[in-house]
Amino acid sequence: MKNNFFKMVLASGLGVLLASVVFSILSGIMMVLFVLSLGSSTEKPVKKHSVLTIDLSKPFTERETTTVESLLFDQKTVGFNTILAAIDKAATDKKIEGIYLKDGLAYSAGWATTQELRNALAKFKEESGKFVYAYSDSYSQKSYYLATVADRIFLNPSGMVEFTGIAAEAMFIKDMLDKLDVKVDLIRPNSNAFKSAGEMYTMNKMSEANREQIRTYIKSIWNEVLPQMSEARDIPVDSLNYLADNLSAFMADDAFNAGLVDELGFENDVKELMVEQIDKVKSVSKLNFVSVSNYPTDKKMSGKKIAVVYAEGEVQTGKGYDVGVYSTNMVKALDEAANDDDVQAIVLRVNSPGGAVLASEAITDAVVRAKEKKPLIVSMGDLAASAGYEISCYADYIVAQPTTITGSIGVFAMLPEIGTMLKNKIGLTFDTVNTNRNSSALSVMRPLSTESRALMQKNVEDFYKVFIGRVAEGRGLDVNYVDSIARGRVWTGRDALALGLVDTLGGIDVALAIAAERAGITKYSVKVYPEAPSTLMEMFNMTDEDARAKVLLPTQYGKYRFFSDIEKLCDSDPLQARLPYYINM
Repeated sequence: MKNNFFKMVLASGLGVLLASVVFSILSGIMMVLFVLSLGSSTEKPVKKHSVLTIDLSKPFTERETTTVESLLFDQKTVGFNTILAAIDKAATDKKIEGIYLKDGLAYSAGWATTQELRNALAKFKEESGKFVYAYSDSYSQKSYYLATVADRIFLNPSGMVEFTGIAAEAMFIKDMLDKLDVKVDLIRPNSNAFKSAGEMYTMNKMSEANREQIRTYIKSIWNEVLPQMSEARDIPVDSLNYLADNLSAFMADDAFNAGLVDELGFENDVKELMVEQIDKVKSVSKLNFVSVSNYPTDKKMSGKKIAVVYAEGEVQTGKGYDVGVYSTNMVKALDEAANDDDVQAIVLRVNSPGGAVLASEAITDAVVRAKEKKPLIVSMGDLAASAGYEISCYADYIVAQPTTITGSIGVFAMLPEIGTMLKNKIGLTFDTVNTNRNSSALSVMRPLSTESRALMQKNVEDFYKVFIGRVAEGRGLDVNYVDSIARGRVWTGRDALALGLVDTLGGIDVALAIAAERAGITKYSVKVYPEAPSTLMEMFNMTDEDARAKVLLPTQYGKYRFFSDIEKLCDSDPLQARLPYYINM
């Protein structure tokens, strides 16, 4: 009887365990199938009399990727390379009648991306003779600049145009940290007053150096885009500045009367205009709209190739499966492109604010090795600053947009001290036993010792010398001159051209043309690196911490960036070379 009892217990336990395992496996399979079903789409053929639609409310990335969180939270991004390819193909596609720009208020791309997109649309109009129309309930400053390339600009009668000029806003959390008894040590070279990264933790307002560089670069951007808007709308620059100063064209009626927009109406009114322009289409219901993400642009990979290596996001050490400039991924991509016999040249597309110094050094070394084998051209996007500039500086040629944010050649270190907070706020204390006086010198539980602070100061001073030495060698400049224009200072692409930090102005099309010329080829296909991981691969490589960051944090924190800032402060390598602030314009 006793044996039967234990057999029943054992059988029941094994049954529960087996059921749990089977349930977990089935749940995993169902989750994978669910996510994959979200990402699947059936490509439909493009019909005659179609209009290519660019939805400006969708976030842009350099190239299209499908991640787990983008599927779960319907936050799909649109690859900028896909948009440019679609515009280029649409110019000669007889099925495409024109291009429609819609929903500009939530437009989030940077100034350089916007300028490159605007240039592509202008080229489309000139070469094809097809229309470009724009409609939005309201326009932000950047989306309005983009819309001025359109033949007709429509605005909702109750909407507005945020024609205000450009502003850059920096957030400071020192006072909040003081209330929490958290201290942050910011260590930077003595000459790097412009390297204001970290000041948000140690100050409650901009330093004068930071204010000066911000004022310089936003003025440079405004002076770049304002004449283009003036020419497109046939409104004098002085008049546009007056409208911005006085908010005189903010509301819909005022924007129309000032000539900023052509029509006050609704989306159907734009479509009615399209019907008038397209032969054999008699009503709005007969219009065919195709989004850039559903417009087939893939070309067969054959013959000679130019590799485009994308370096988008923060520079980080190790291997990653999401958007970011991960050192392991980038080194592998550059090595593969350099060793591929079919690849004739490499274009390194950089859109990065910088990041970890050790990762930047590894990538820079890979760039130097790749350059020894093949022509290597850098194309700068919105950002190519700090570590983003270091990985660029050894290229044979650097192409930037006039509104690209670059430079920021400098370094800093930050170390938080949270021991006081833990003691005062929750009564948690720490004690240590050391073999030597500085065995716990870099602990976040206590302030830096005199020796450890001196060590960190020497570290940043030494790497700054390495940094400006790399720039001087890569760009063929005197190291003292590089020091005079570096010191952590941010420049626009146009200013960087005058300073010798870049070679010419333009987009990735210019970089590809230069790469082809240097490789001695006229016909080629583009091979993209690093390979974008599949959604399934990302799920298999996602740790519990990754899942929390990707799934829980978006729902908990939304767009409140300072939570991620604090997390990065605690998790980042101490030595950093990154852009000093986030830019809101």
